[in-house]
Amino acid sequence: MRILILQLLLSVSSLTAQSLVDVGTAADGMVIELRYTTANNYFKTAFYPKNARALLRPETAAKLRKAQAELKSEGLALKIWDAYRPLSVQRAMWKTLPDARYVADPAKGGRHNRGAAVDVTLVDSHGVELIMPTAHDDFSEKAGAHFNLVSPEAFKNRARLQAVMVRHGFALFESEWWHFDDADWERYTTLDVPFEKLESSQQK
Repeated sequence: MRILILQLLLSVSSLTAQSLVDVGTAADGMVIELRYTTANNYFKTAFYPKNARALLRPETAAKLRKAQAELKSEGLALKIWDAYRPLSVQRAMWKTLPDARYVADPAKGGRHNRGAAVDVTLVDSHGVELIMPTAHDDFSEKAGAHFNLVSPEAFKNRARLQAVMVRHGFALFESEWWHFDDADWERYTTLDVPFEKLESSQQK
């Protein structure tokens, strides 16, 4: 019986590893800067290992690459701040900030936990971030997707990011200009597989 249970667990782990892929490669032109691999974030905690990769569902990643391709033709690129997030990390964040406007209730599971959401911004051809209304994880009214009391440049850059993401299959998140959900996120279940296990499963 114990052997059967172990085999089932290994099977689930393998399936999970295969159901998430890298958001993109250097060739795609995306810049990857996962904020939760360091303590440089709102929570002042490194929730992910330093070698964590930005992972998404294959269909979500394909949409993101199309958005990146359009931006690349204009000399711009996406910078990825967050993608797949284990449910265990969601629980830890919720303990610090139990506010569903900014952190999904882990009892329900969020889009990040499904590998179907990204936190992104725009950078120029030199990798310099464009001016936006706020920094990442600025949990204030100013971070809203439609907050209008921002500089003309920030308004224009946010609108450009929103337009390209929506055009390629993502939905806005009202309280965070940087957060975009795959419009088909409900197709996917929540996952709670640590990055370390994902790495070891994909190397086998």
